[in-house]
Amino acid sequence: MAEAWAEGGTKSAAPRGGTGPSPGVFEQLGAVADAVLYEGYLLYPYRRSSAKNRVRWQFGVLFPRDWVEADGPVTPGVSGSADSWYQQTECLLRVRQPGSARVRVRVRHLQMQRKQVQEAGHRPVESLRTGDGRVHLSFDEALPRECEVEVPLDELLQGGHTFAVGAAAGEDVETLPEGAGRVVRTREELRAETTVTADRLSDDLCRIRVRTTNTAPAPPPRTPRDEALRRALIATHTLLGGEGAEFVSLIDPPAGLEAPVRACRNEFTFPVLGGEAGDTGPVLLSAPIILPDHPQVAPESPGDLHDAAEIDEILTLRTMLLTDEEKREARATDPRAAAILDRVDTMPQEVFERLHGAVRSLTPATSTARADRLPDAVGSPAPVTLAATPADRLPEPWFPLAATPAGRLSGADGSPAPATPTAPADRPAWWQEGADDGLSPAGDTVLVDGVPLGGGSRVRLRPRGRGADAQDMFLAGRTAEVAAVFHDVDGSVHLAVTLDDDPAAELNNWYGRFHYFRPDELEPLGPAGFPDEPSAPAPAAAPARHTSDSETPAAEAE
Repeated sequence: MAEAWAEGGTKSAAPRGGTGPSPGVFEQLGAVADAVLYEGYLLYPYRRSSAKNRVRWQFGVLFPRDWVEADGPVTPGVSGSADSWYQQTECLLRVRQPGSARVRVRVRHLQMQRKQVQEAGHRPVESLRTGDGRVHLSFDEALPRECEVEVPLDELLQGGHTFAVGAAAGEDVETLPEGAGRVVRTREELRAETTVTADRLSDDLCRIRVRTTNTAPAPPPRTPRDEALRRALIATHTLLGGEGAEFVSLIDPPAGLEAPVRACRNEFTFPVLGGEAGDTGPVLLSAPIILPDHPQVAPESPGDLHDAAEIDEILTLRTMLLTDEEKREARATDPRAAAILDRVDTMPQEVFERLHGAVRSLTPATSTARADRLPDAVGSPAPVTLAATPADRLPEPWFPLAATPAGRLSGADGSPAPATPTAPADRPAWWQEGADDGLSPAGDTVLVDGVPLGGGSRVRLRPRGRGADAQDMFLAGRTAEVAAVFHDVDGSVHLAVTLDDDPAAELNNWYGRFHYFRPDELEPLGPAGFPDEPSAPAPAAAPARHTSDSETPAAEAE
């Protein structure tokens, strides 16, 4: 077993040779892991005074157990946006080299650092302007920490391996010019441990379990969350690598592995494959944010904006429009905010133009799909197209620069996307005058299995098994009501639906917030007046097990 401490009080394993994830592959996935690590760290407009920057640290936060469970036990689920005291990853490992296979585990997190500005005499203040015109603000920062070990698979099968995770306490003092004061940065000790175990399911298949728990002493039960964060692991996530073995996709598992995938329990985190496209791979990222398999950072993105749900171009434009005073406050808030401003203010025009978007290998081809199954919105037959993209040119689920929702492009395995209804050939292009004439989202219908679906229709959700959006898979089997039929600019059709059992359905309708599905992902429940069918529970909602919310969504991929 290789195990060592790295700078900052964390562990790191020395690089090893042999087959499996080379350090380069591990670090390539680390670019996505860094985006997860700092997601929501500081949001636009990057100022301390902004309301959204007063409630921070929302993903992968592991508190001391007695504090987080002061009002009752935590509820397990795959969502890492809920506070917890532990995080558990379960995944499948195919053994290619019995007897010599090894598993690498890297646990990464942030350690909160309290930045306190003090004027002369060491009196704490919220802000201080020095003689050089700079403003210094008291604010909470965070430092990246990680620990890595490499363990023989046989050792994991014989009882597992536990190692310490955390960071030491510390204090750094920065003296301000001309004796105006100082900036004191303090950190409390973090204590946690990670246990890695393995269960043999067959001769060449094992289930790996990685469980990280916060073992630090808990603060008093009524301690404010901002204070309790000083003893918490923040944005906790795990990288796993296999040497002489490969991991199995839990979203799109190989044939025959659906049952063992369904038995995996992931709590407050969810693992996805990294590296090249496929249903197996040598490296895996288990993150508190649900991602698709093989996530990548878009090459057009020049740097992290700490808000991967937003589009780089929009955030860049908004940041450019900040006033000089707002920029001064942002620079004083945090060094990462200052770095964002520096990058935006000096961004070359050609780099900015690349943020407008990119098309990744779209190759239209004619399909022979049944026209009576996929008509246009008013029920007349329409041409059907398939995205027949070569496997080596398939678009990837780029992250954080998002363009097309996951599951709307051809699958990562090279399979073409299902056929979609397209607009009639005589309709003007979307940018031409009259393109919207005759379209009515609330009144249009589309035929599915001979049933016209439109506003008010009842349906059951059947997201595609391969290439479906990870979030959509959690809704498989649920019943919903169609709110509208929308025609996309590429000629395809999507139906906006609201879930029958969503307590916020009325509010979402008022706001216009819907789930969107293709016609071939919906099952009509019957014509108008047909008795309602009960809504099937979500795959992760079986009440018989306490940990059912953590079940793998691939259960619905069969």
